[in-house]
Amino acid sequence: MMTRSMMKFFSPSSSSAIYTTLSSRLARINATRHTPPPPPKSSRAARSLTSFLLIRATMSSSSSSSDAVAAAAAATFEKPRTVVKKLLAESQPEGDGATVRRSIGRYELRNLDPFLMLDEFSVSKPAGFPDHPHRGFETVTYMLEGAFTHQDFAGHKGTIGTGDVQWMTAGRGIVHSEMPAADGVQKGLQLWINLSSKDKMIEPRYQELMSKDISCAEKDGVEVKIIAGEAFGVRSPVYTRTPTMYMDFTMQPGSQLHQPIPEAWNAFVYIIDGEGVFGREKASPATAHHCLVLGPGDGLSVWNKSGEPLRFALVGGQPLNEPVVQHGPFVMNTHAEIQQAMEDYYYGRNGFEKARHWSSTA
Repeated sequence: MMTRSMMKFFSPSSSSAIYTTLSSRLARINATRHTPPPPPKSSRAARSLTSFLLIRATMSSSSSSSDAVAAAAAATFEKPRTVVKKLLAESQPEGDGATVRRSIGRYELRNLDPFLMLDEFSVSKPAGFPDHPHRGFETVTYMLEGAFTHQDFAGHKGTIGTGDVQWMTAGRGIVHSEMPAADGVQKGLQLWINLSSKDKMIEPRYQELMSKDISCAEKDGVEVKIIAGEAFGVRSPVYTRTPTMYMDFTMQPGSQLHQPIPEAWNAFVYIIDGEGVFGREKASPATAHHCLVLGPGDGLSVWNKSGEPLRFALVGGQPLNEPVVQHGPFVMNTHAEIQQAMEDYYYGRNGFEKARHWSSTA
């Protein structure tokens, strides 16, 4: 996605013709086999990765049963993760007539290594995200409702519908469009995942996963679609170059979940629908459109104490611990690399050879 707010990153930083012309061009834009994460360094983390425990879904009315469940929950993780930051993603206009709710990537949370941006988008024809470039990271588009069509300058074209996922590695460079493929409102989540310095200039690639092919599991009132990573002993086939877990949980009223997360990873929750208690059983409930940044620990506990289903995405990733320099849709490690990316896009070289003579048919 290339959004209107990103266009400010292309303001000319010098009087050079390259930057002036490139800024003018960009202003006309209306708007990757699975490798498991590396083994944990401690036996405690190893137990976390292999112990996928779910405590019983309903609470007994007796105080002794409640105490037993609470004790079992407390024993699930040696270092439970709690919510250390809570952000409400408010609607804002983006792209060509689209609306997004941005959590990661805004002023209060510029990034959460290795994650660069998270948008919940809502788009209706003729709005969308016309032709725009990317370099240096991956985009993961997960459709919640409706369908989107993708085209790029290498000839790739496809449509993803409700529940489908496109995992795109931009690498050294891609120019593409993302536009609604159906009438009505199209909704989804788009996550940007950073690439390490050694991977930023790899060839672009795609992994498109239809909803029927996404790994799923269910137990005691909790359902999960496993886009990446492992839950309840079920693993996704998606390859994550930057080690990542991405799961879509739906919890029925009265259920609870205890999901391990690799201890060295950063993680967050984005609530899609409903209301839940995260981290500590006595914590205040969080509602839809909130992003919850999780503190350190080996797992997350969640309780649905409401009378309605709770749906949320749980995302975690191994930090890269590298400098992040972002200029709109280009994410590199140094300012010199950003300047090179802009020149490559302008001149049509080093991965952008087809950019000057291509436009989508959307």
